[in-house]
Amino acid sequence: MSVTDNSEERFSIVQLNAELKNTELELMSAHCAVYKLRLRFSTGELARHGHRDVLRKSIETANSINAYFSSLEKEIHMGEPAPAVRGGLTEAKILQGVECVARYLDDQRNHYLPLATPLSKAHKDIMRPYFPADLLEDVRMLDLRGARLSNPPFYPQARELGFMNLPDIAHMNSMTFRDVLVFNEQVTERFLFHALVHAVQFQVLGIERYTELFVRSFINARFHFLVPLEAHAFLLESKFARPTPESFSVEEQVRLWAKQNRY
Repeated sequence: MSVTDNSEERFSIVQLNAELKNTELELMSAHCAVYKLRLRFSTGELARHGHRDVLRKSIETANSINAYFSSLEKEIHMGEPAPAVRGGLTEAKILQGVECVARYLDDQRNHYLPLATPLSKAHKDIMRPYFPADLLEDVRMLDLRGARLSNPPFYPQARELGFMNLPDIAHMNSMTFRDVLVFNEQVTERFLFHALVHAVQFQVLGIERYTELFVRSFINARFHFLVPLEAHAFLLESKFARPTPESFSVEEQVRLWAKQNRY
């Protein structure tokens, strides 16, 4: 009898892969947290000023995880090597990908705009120290209230090209489609701030440049939260969420990063 012929064994495999997927998402979240830490502080600053007990436990945890997955890697039959994404993409294919993403963003904006509503006065008051007044007036938002965004229709073709770490949009807090903010999760001040940062990026860069920067960075980074556009949004979000936040201009920060070619 094969493994898949046994219903009990088949259920355990399903459960195994479900838990593996949850672990992957949690590891990606941890990876994102570490990346935000790296953006703000050097290793020297952390070594000098970080609490020794927290540093020691974090290092032990990271080393333990690395050892576990390294031992697992040795048992996996690798087969053919994973495709080298950048090397397998011509400039024409990259530009085609940029066009697909831009079209998707426009299509989603046009789909959700009639359903979206202006920001409430309370939300505007909270966000006013950080964002231009005209942007807060112009953006629209939509809470899907239990429903979730689906992945773009071009994902299968992208995976064929070697993109194996495409973001699962259904598990993201929100998506910004230019000036329309769509939330998978209940809208919090922090989630709203993050989505608005992307709206500013669209406003400053324009959809064509934003999309090209995102696609080209993703090709190199392989994870969406390592793309500078996304990393900057997380960095500013963390600054906003500090216990004693200070007002600052998100637009000035975005223009500065654009001027310094950090995107």
